[in-house]
Amino acid sequence: MNPLDQKIEAHYHKEGLFEEILTRLENQNIDLKRLQRTDIAGVDEFHVRGAAVSKELAKTIDIEGKKVLDMGSGLGGPCRMLADEFNCTATGIDLSPEFVRTANALSKLVGLEDKTFFIQGSAAQLPFEDNSFDVIWTQHVQMNIPDKQKFYGEAHRVLKSGGHFLYYDIFRKKDGDILYPMPWASEEALSFLIKNDEMAQIVENLGFKPLSKTSQTETGIEFFTSLLAKVKQYGPPKLGLNVLMGESTVSKLTNLLAHLEKGLLMLESGVYQK
Repeated sequence: MNPLDQKIEAHYHKEGLFEEILTRLENQNIDLKRLQRTDIAGVDEFHVRGAAVSKELAKTIDIEGKKVLDMGSGLGGPCRMLADEFNCTATGIDLSPEFVRTANALSKLVGLEDKTFFIQGSAAQLPFEDNSFDVIWTQHVQMNIPDKQKFYGEAHRVLKSGGHFLYYDIFRKKDGDILYPMPWASEEALSFLIKNDEMAQIVENLGFKPLSKTSQTETGIEFFTSLLAKVKQYGPPKLGLNVLMGESTVSKLTNLLAHLEKGLLMLESGVYQK
């Protein structure tokens, strides 16, 4: 792992993550022997709007029964959702060994270990053969990757001809100083934001054909406004993204909300075809 990847991995790392999730579930009197995937959806989808936006993204194509790769899979929530609700076989790759360990353990806990597989590695250097997957999926990952050409190039390489590339990401909307910490970076040195039209140019030059794009900024603002109001009134959720971000949760989410409201950052999802 190169020095930058080590710093990014350290940003996300939380020791004993799976065990903490188990403890929080038990404290809510949830029977682990009867645990449902939806019981952990509050913590295992580390992106704006969580499970709701993942289901929306999945419905933008005919994804039923497909072989999917999630580039930057975190705790594996989207992979489990795709396996459970759309009968997909989902593989996830993530830089964080602790995220990968937790993702595999959570899949086993909810009985999806035969349809979801998680490995540690770099999304900019995928350990897969060319034309291996029907669908490439990525959410809130490329902001940590400086070499966008390599990241999107790897997505194109391992995707089958005719396959789909689905993304949901944070982009810079206009120039201006970004205040950190953010959920994906505690400091500017870990953040590599680009504009959505820069991303579009890269992937279209690779040979991807654009099929659809959806602005997610307003729904993201509504989500954060509601979430932060609930946290202020009731405190942090018993099983939410605060498990991953700890004491800095509110400051990170408040910063992201402010930048979305100011128009410095934006949220967008979309679909390309190879």
